[in-house]
Amino acid sequence: MKQHKKEKKLHFILRYIFIFIGATMAAAAIELFLVPNSIIDGGIIGISLILNYLTVIPFGVLIVAINLPFLYFGYKHIGRNFFISSIFAIVSLALIEIPMHNIEPFVDDPLLATIFGGILLGMGVGLVIRNGGALDGTEILGILLTKKLPFSIGEFVMFFNIFIFGWAAFVLGLEQAMYSVLTYYIASKTIDVVIQGLEDTKAVLIISEEYEEVGSAINDRLGRSFTKLHGQGGYLNTPKDVIYVVVTRLELTKLKQIVNDVDSKAFLTVMDTQEVHGATFKVPIH
Repeated sequence: MKQHKKEKKLHFILRYIFIFIGATMAAAAIELFLVPNSIIDGGIIGISLILNYLTVIPFGVLIVAINLPFLYFGYKHIGRNFFISSIFAIVSLALIEIPMHNIEPFVDDPLLATIFGGILLGMGVGLVIRNGGALDGTEILGILLTKKLPFSIGEFVMFFNIFIFGWAAFVLGLEQAMYSVLTYYIASKTIDVVIQGLEDTKAVLIISEEYEEVGSAINDRLGRSFTKLHGQGGYLNTPKDVIYVVVTRLELTKLKQIVNDVDSKAFLTVMDTQEVHGATFKVPIH
């Protein structure tokens, strides 16, 4: 049986350094932007901030205590490494947040706090997730519950956050709740950028009778390799070769032109991709 390679020591150390940096960024966003302007985020961070506002319990204690049950289930269903990385991230956030109480807020304008606090928080949370940890157990709960309920993880998280922001409207006021929704939106989009990267790629399926010529033209004129998938027509049951190629957003128009030049009757399907890995992808464009 083939044995899995262990994580290299340098990679392990760098991963925890980046998790610590991510936790620091999240703590800075919370203490220097959001809390001074009575703005919250969604998920467990949002619940902790509201409870901190209503009680004398420190935010750091709340974020650890509320997340622990979710992390336990994460340990059971996702794995030991995830559990340890997440505990490290959450404890780091709790400890770093304490000395930041004494630092003057960066801005006292709610809109600026919303925008820049949301970006900084999203970068921090995204950095933690990218390196195998989590600062919020909401999605873990979503994974567990959606196995028994007719909802997707995204729908569950959305419903969960509707409750949190509705609660925030009663506690902090309607205007602050609206700023909080905007913060959550900005943070979630920033998380996507950090996890997936800025490079926008497209996966394209091309069905053409001239697939050999189309493939050669893509390779020669665009500098992209491709994969041939063997298929079968659904109407005549005739065998067909389908070309699969991944390109950047800026290359998509040129790809369409290349295909059209070879076979104007070709059928193309363009799909968004989350991530692309592989040494052969980032070759120079011809």
